[in-house]
Amino acid sequence: MSDSATPVTPAAFPPAFLWGSATSAYQIEGAVREDGRTPSIWDTFSHTPGKTAGGDTGDIANDHYHRYRDDVAMMADLGLGAYRFSISWPRVQPTGRGPAVQRGLDFYRKLVDELLEHGIKPAVTLYHWDLPQELEDAGGWPERDTAYRFAEYARIVGEALGDRVEQWITLNEPWCSAFLGYASGVHAPGRTDPVDSLRAAHHLNLAHGLGAKALRSVMPARNSVAISLNSSVVRPLSPGDPADLAAVRTIDDRANGIFHGPILKGAYPESLLESTSSLTDWSYVQDGDLELIHQPLDALGLNYYTPSLVSAADPDAKGPRADGHGESTHSPWPAADHVAFHQAPGERTEMGWAVDPTGLHDLIMRYTREAPGLPLYITENGAAYDDKPGADGTVHDPERIAYLHGHLSAVRRAITDGADVRGYYLWSLMDNFEWAYGYEKRFGAVYVDYATQVRTPKASALWYGRAARSGALPEPDGI
Repeated sequence: MSDSATPVTPAAFPPAFLWGSATSAYQIEGAVREDGRTPSIWDTFSHTPGKTAGGDTGDIANDHYHRYRDDVAMMADLGLGAYRFSISWPRVQPTGRGPAVQRGLDFYRKLVDELLEHGIKPAVTLYHWDLPQELEDAGGWPERDTAYRFAEYARIVGEALGDRVEQWITLNEPWCSAFLGYASGVHAPGRTDPVDSLRAAHHLNLAHGLGAKALRSVMPARNSVAISLNSSVVRPLSPGDPADLAAVRTIDDRANGIFHGPILKGAYPESLLESTSSLTDWSYVQDGDLELIHQPLDALGLNYYTPSLVSAADPDAKGPRADGHGESTHSPWPAADHVAFHQAPGERTEMGWAVDPTGLHDLIMRYTREAPGLPLYITENGAAYDDKPGADGTVHDPERIAYLHGHLSAVRRAITDGADVRGYYLWSLMDNFEWAYGYEKRFGAVYVDYATQVRTPKASALWYGRAARSGALPEPDGI
């Protein structure tokens, strides 16, 4: 083969590529009892003994509610071009019903204005897991009415911010909301009913469709409406084993098809319906639901951290699942007890997740094939490491720099291979409350001293800022 026939990956990303970072409301805002905010399911869950590491809560978190101006200035200093954040539903619409509280909306108006003044493009996620507790008390996501309450809330926020925010995401990782929240119970609200988890998944899909319609009814047509899915890259332990390939299909249906099927294609996979028929007849899917869910999308957000490795289960095997989603005696995979999860070989992050950038490339190319013409954004990607300041106060995190270099290289390769990827949001801007792990796991590019709330950009933040400014990847040892 001649040199001219060898594929070459360009050093630079497209000029319009967005370089951003991401956070979520409950993980950073704090101020949980201020300006009319009422409790969310995560307030309740984190205050329940034994549910989070160390009994940690998001009561104060990063105090971003009071420090947002400094945080935005820090983003600008780092050279970020975009910031993805979520709206706290109970801050804007306490109890999840009725009129908005203007003080809550005013916080997000001020945040958006501050971002725009610093030349940073805001991207709003409407739901990042903080369901108002009153809606959970009424049944939560397994109840159909919750989807309609979400549409009302989406309309409120769209009317308030749609003139200044162009990028909108309805839901973040509905898989986690449905299956970690209602099946395994390791996330709020901590319920463990596999049938309720499937009902929740459908009503989250319905909420997305109704919410997209609500947003478009009140916003300028130029605005983009998307959803962020943590679609799994599921691989067989033995690629030539039919039983392992069947295990891949089982998990792929529950991780991916249950959401992208109705959202992108207007139908649930028949194999999913058949394989869960021992639990449910899916009669909660009403006439017209699939049409409502199958709304046109302007973009699709993909969240990726690590691939999944599965096989057919050994009937005699005992012990916890190695699926990376927390320890529970209840599975987040309904009617999938015949599948075993395995730890992939190689380097791991502090979460125990394998570092494998090839999975991100595979994920991007899958959706390039399955949703041709739909722009893609990597709305979360990052890693937790045991970061500590050195004697001079600096935080060196070469592992995270290597992780980001590898995964951004995979994005760049996918673009070269024909994928329309328009942006990347690093998870996370700064260390924060990491759900059931409390403050033990640090995903941030910025170190946070929780006792003083002092923010210190890590070496990875400086490296990523150089990439954002230049549109090209510095060498991993460039900082």
